[in-house]
Amino acid sequence: MEKQIKMSYMAASSLLLLLFFSGSPIQILGLGVGINYGQIANNLPSPSRVAYLLKSLNISRVKLYDADLNVLLAFSHTNVDFIIGLGNEYLPNMTDPIKARNWLQQRVQPHLPQTRITCITMGNEVFKTYDHQLWSNLLPAMQTVYNALVDLGLDKQVTVTSAHSLDILSISFPPSAGSFRQDLGEYLHGILNFHAEVKSPFLINAYPYFAYKDNPNEVPLDYVLFQSNQGTVDPITNLKYDNMLYAQVDAVYSAIKAMGHTDIEVRISETGWPSRGDDDEAGATPENAGLYNGNLLKRIEEKQSTPAKPNVPVDIYVFALFNENLKPGPASEGNYGLYYPNGTPVYNIGVQGYLPGMVYTSPSTKIGMRQSIYHLHSVDRRALVY
Repeated sequence: MEKQIKMSYMAASSLLLLLFFSGSPIQILGLGVGINYGQIANNLPSPSRVAYLLKSLNISRVKLYDADLNVLLAFSHTNVDFIIGLGNEYLPNMTDPIKARNWLQQRVQPHLPQTRITCITMGNEVFKTYDHQLWSNLLPAMQTVYNALVDLGLDKQVTVTSAHSLDILSISFPPSAGSFRQDLGEYLHGILNFHAEVKSPFLINAYPYFAYKDNPNEVPLDYVLFQSNQGTVDPITNLKYDNMLYAQVDAVYSAIKAMGHTDIEVRISETGWPSRGDDDEAGATPENAGLYNGNLLKRIEEKQSTPAKPNVPVDIYVFALFNENLKPGPASEGNYGLYYPNGTPVYNIGVQGYLPGMVYTSPSTKIGMRQSIYHLHSVDRRALVY
């Protein structure tokens, strides 16, 4: 067994050295990008393996859709900043101060500070549900959880927000005319006041893919994929946009300004492009997904800003880390991942982590390797993922 362990370790170490010294241009993701770590699947790698993957990619910002105990434990002492989530179904309970405090004490406080939880999202795309009771619960739930954080002395470490779909806009172009739907005005006014008061960001899930899918004959593909194109000009501000994503962000800024706020930052909590879809889902191909995410990462690396906010680099969480085989809905829903569950990239975007393959062993050998590798230097361990 020791011989097998030694051989596996030597092979992995040699591969790691090859990556470092071969002279090949291997780009690592450490660009300030965040990643959405969805788990609606039955074939995903364990959270401890995911922690190795993200470390090898130098990704230090992760967004969850829950407060998964196994994930938060696996990322203990990894210096990864986490956004955790409370699903829409929890919002009614979170309007109760006692229940909100109990949830924080059970699901958040035990992980601090060893796991860096920096933000809690209350619900996801609540206004897409057309559940008016849920709409009414959102702001009170945000306020109650924030107040509980204050009571526990955690409000300086953890902030509170919610993620919205672009369906909340009634006008998105030109960007300077962006405005929220009238039926959401009474709800969003209070939410924006909350963000301004506690200095938390306004999150949007922005997908130019949806616009292209719905109108492939009218929406230029190069415009949504960050490729070279003529762009569009806002006739009011005369600002030029060479991609749809930045126009969408500025439309949200305009809508927020129309409600009296210029003191709230807009961040992209989700954006991505599917590598596969149903027959009626135009543009869902590996080639387009690779162009969208590859070009997006380059812009993040350049710390680009939108035309209307030239001094505010766009803050983005890419959707998603893995393909998810149990996602309901059209085929595209489960195919936004940068990686297959086995750690293989879905397409090439010039990014290579230290996971060129898996180390396969018999169960008994795997146990021995786990015990031995625990003591290896952290850099050497990166290539040994199993």
